[in-house]
Amino acid sequence: MDQHSISQSLLNVILVCAESALTLVLRFDPKLRQAAYPLTKNTTVVSIRTYLPHTQIYATFTSKGVLLDSELPAERLEPDVVINAYSTQLINALVSNNTKQVEKLAMRGASETVTQVQNFFMQLGVASLLQGLLKNFKHNKTSNTEKPEENSLEKTKEMYKTRIQEQQNQINALTIANRHLEISHKELQSKQKMTIIALIIAIIIAIISFIVR
Repeated sequence: MDQHSISQSLLNVILVCAESALTLVLRFDPKLRQAAYPLTKNTTVVSIRTYLPHTQIYATFTSKGVLLDSELPAERLEPDVVINAYSTQLINALVSNNTKQVEKLAMRGASETVTQVQNFFMQLGVASLLQGLLKNFKHNKTSNTEKPEENSLEKTKEMYKTRIQEQQNQINALTIANRHLEISHKELQSKQKMTIIALIIAIIIAIISFIVR
């Protein structure tokens, strides 16, 4: 097996891994799903051509996720958007949600579709995910410091007062327990997204390192 065949086989394996990672990210990130929706609705095909090293992959947005392949889908004559960029530019765009970094990617296609692809890249950026994590952390911290509202109901009988107080204590305990569960769930989702994005970046770097060899 020659070097080209080995590189192509490795690329196909990596694309499958990256495709699975993107599917998980879309599952746990509602904002990313929202950014992908218009692309998915039109089954948009994006061709990504990188230089140093030279690679070309096709990303097809479908209801099942973002499908990655080294060849154009058989039913399509040409992609909707073509991205030409150096590998470093592509990595910078994936790592950062900086508008300037995304705009450095030369995109060719219908202006509306290009804008939709740029929005997707912006939401996919690691910086955007970090901002979401910090936002959740601040929200959770604020929620933990909030004091439960006092019961303003005037109690006319001692028996009713005792019973209402007991019920209030039970509600407070359940509220606190539920809040802890929500915080744990959000932290788990954030960790999963960060791990998946880091995996995608590592895969891209691995492709570049292997081909450059």
